[in-house]
Amino acid sequence: MRSLTVKLSLAFFMVGIIGAVLVAVLVGMRTRFEFDRFLSEHDQEILLRALEDYYATHGSWADVRDIMPHNSRLDYYSRQVALIDSQHIVILGQRNLDPGQKVSDAALVDSVPIRVDNQTVGFLLVNSIDNNRGGPPDQRQAENAFLDEVNWAVTISAGLAALIALILGIALARTLTRPLRELNAATKAMAAGQLNQQVTVRSRDEIGMLAASFNQMSADLVKSSQLRQQMTADLAHDLRTPLTILRGYTEGLKDGRLQPTPAMCSLMFEEVEHLQRLVEDLRLLSLADAGELSLNRRAVDPAALVERTGLAYMVQAQEHGLALKVEASENLPSIMVDTDRITQVLNNLVSNALRHTSEGEIVLSATAASGTVQLKVQDTGSGIPPEDIPFVFDRFYRADKSRQRTTDNASGLGLAIAKAFVEAHDGVIAVESSPGRGTTFTMCFPALEN
Repeated sequence: MRSLTVKLSLAFFMVGIIGAVLVAVLVGMRTRFEFDRFLSEHDQEILLRALEDYYATHGSWADVRDIMPHNSRLDYYSRQVALIDSQHIVILGQRNLDPGQKVSDAALVDSVPIRVDNQTVGFLLVNSIDNNRGGPPDQRQAENAFLDEVNWAVTISAGLAALIALILGIALARTLTRPLRELNAATKAMAAGQLNQQVTVRSRDEIGMLAASFNQMSADLVKSSQLRQQMTADLAHDLRTPLTILRGYTEGLKDGRLQPTPAMCSLMFEEVEHLQRLVEDLRLLSLADAGELSLNRRAVDPAALVERTGLAYMVQAQEHGLALKVEASENLPSIMVDTDRITQVLNNLVSNALRHTSEGEIVLSATAASGTVQLKVQDTGSGIPPEDIPFVFDRFYRADKSRQRTTDNASGLGLAIAKAFVEAHDGVIAVESSPGRGTTFTMCFPALEN
């Protein structure tokens, strides 16, 4: 299989060969034509001067042919023309014109006047010269030798041009295919499991854009691999903790070292519930990833959504010493959502706000903006560090780098599920936060036209 470099080199070489051959043929033909015309015009000028001198000397055209033998080429050329006197009588004929014949004015349209002392004493009528040069054999041989030299020089130049085209083609082909060779090598390395591959972007053309896209893809794959490894570690950690607790208690009960108590049973039940929530959250995420999440969408009043959520958490907020406010604009357009799914998202966001807000307030709001409806959950809590904001929607994300489970047995999948649910409704969710100043989660959904 020929490489792309060879194909491009051959393509450049063929273009060079074809161009060189065309140039050589056209230059040769044009050179021959121009050379023939030059000789014809030169011979005509010499004959014209000779005839003018002859008439100036003799005062007539008598015995005019006597001047021809002195120049063999001129004699040959004179056979291709007709000499006509001022009375339009043919003196020297050619082909279809005989001496003594009178010609019309129309026949002299293409003739060259012969003037002596500012008077027209005759006309030189040039016949159409054959493309083949005329003249004596020795002169024709010299002319052919000259044209052969010209053609040979043109041929050599064309050959050199083709060779240069081949060399430049090889160099250019190697330059063009170098990024492709690097991409090929990097792709093979990625296929072998070495995901962190970067190639040099040498241009801003399509190949450069391809290299940049490859680098971005490689970086995304590396990040995805790292996130997958982190998620696996987090999942193992979240599973290990309740399983360790359950195993410890069950082994103690089995061996008779422990006696069942209501507190023990309650703790074991909580751990089982945590495992159930974790499994259910993972199931929901897998459905969302596969695009198989079932949604019972209908037109919903966004104000009713936030008011119902606020009412559900009002008591918990008071127990935490927080003010829970609900703000909804009037005449809000409806949104097409699954009430249960979006309520689950709001519940998760409010639960997070309660968990991370020690004093101040939590505000749930619904507003309209540019053809969308925005649902916001805003708190005055501890906030999120700037370096953690890009990862808040990642699975098992926790700002606490110790990765210990929170006191309410949160799975670490709540925000990932929230993002999946919102995007399943063709919506967008975003977060704004400053450490010590609180956090705002904003969901945007397309508004229904009234």
